[in-house]
Amino acid sequence: MSGARPLQRWVLALFLVGLALSITLSQLALALLVLFWLFRLRDAQARAAMTFPLAAPFLAFVAASLLAALRSGDVGNSLLHSKALLLGLAFFALVNTLGGRDDADWFLSRFFLLIAAVSLLSLAQVSFCPQEPWSGPLLSRLTRKCFRARGFYSIYMTLAGVLTLTLLAFLPRVLARPPDRRWWTAPAWVVSGLALVLTYTRGAWFGFLVGAASLSLLLRRAAVLGVVGGVLVLALLLFQAGTLEDRLRSLVDPADPTLRERFRMWETGLAMVRDHPLTGVGMGQVKRVFPRYARPDAIKKTTSHVHNTPLQILVERGLLGLAAWLWIWVAFFVHAFRILRRIGVDRQRERALVAGSLAAIVGFLVAGLSEFNFGDAEVVLVAYALMALPFVVERSAAR
Repeated sequence: MSGARPLQRWVLALFLVGLALSITLSQLALALLVLFWLFRLRDAQARAAMTFPLAAPFLAFVAASLLAALRSGDVGNSLLHSKALLLGLAFFALVNTLGGRDDADWFLSRFFLLIAAVSLLSLAQVSFCPQEPWSGPLLSRLTRKCFRARGFYSIYMTLAGVLTLTLLAFLPRVLARPPDRRWWTAPAWVVSGLALVLTYTRGAWFGFLVGAASLSLLLRRAAVLGVVGGVLVLALLLFQAGTLEDRLRSLVDPADPTLRERFRMWETGLAMVRDHPLTGVGMGQVKRVFPRYARPDAIKKTTSHVHNTPLQILVERGLLGLAAWLWIWVAFFVHAFRILRRIGVDRQRERALVAGSLAAIVGFLVAGLSEFNFGDAEVVLVAYALMALPFVVERSAAR
């Protein structure tokens, strides 16, 4: 990597491993990246080269979140939950650490390979899932609740969120021509796609499909949907009965109990919004407040989130927080799309990085309509990392 010092390269590598395997490791590596970034601010030339895209909406969101915490019923607890705001530093640290197109390509390729390895493990995890977890710390962790693919993550929804982002970000490389497309690209992508299917997470499936459709429009390539359709057919052939069939059927079943429970949660969330419209109940306070608003026929009388990211933001941070949160994504799409339009059709690697990032965030936001993926630190870190790639490409092109 040309744009980073040797020590920073190792920290970036640790960050990549952490994104795939351990939230603790990824957060530790992120803290080191931020320290390197702040240390470089001492140099005037380094400061002049740095860019801070999306700074205004990010700062507005932080301010709205802290205001919501200060106005909540439990200020201390809400401020403690506000530490999740620090994850946004991953976006700015990577924008100013990755040196250009080659660094961005290195970052995405290595992360994709790590996730493909986790996906392969997840396929084995589901295929050989024992009735009782095996003994031993690592084996017990991998074989506990392994009927849905989850890899090293604590829950299958986290793996589904990470896979949705990664598969969409790397899909343009699958469609590229050699030498941009390596021999391992398609097999690794198919393995990861099958792992996404075996998470049995319907919201992630829907987000992935919408993201793939948006990528088809961005690149004007019908082959995008052909690749996605091929993976779905392969999944149906390999796993045509049991849980997969039930989950697919439930997508169009209005009587599905999990869907009905989501609707009840959303109604409860809207009731909380009516009483706290401007600044919400405060971050991390839904679990404390929810029982007072829960519907009598609700199965769950308490929960920490309402299984819908925009609604959760509205409940926790009110209209001010939701407006700032939406500003982040609108600003990202406007800026990244402008970058894509300025890149010539002959610069396929740059276009693939930018278009993949756009499609990944589309999938992330759509999946968040049925779950609170913005509250999942592992998923959000991957989203922020992929968001940085278009701005790294832009700075490289400007030089």
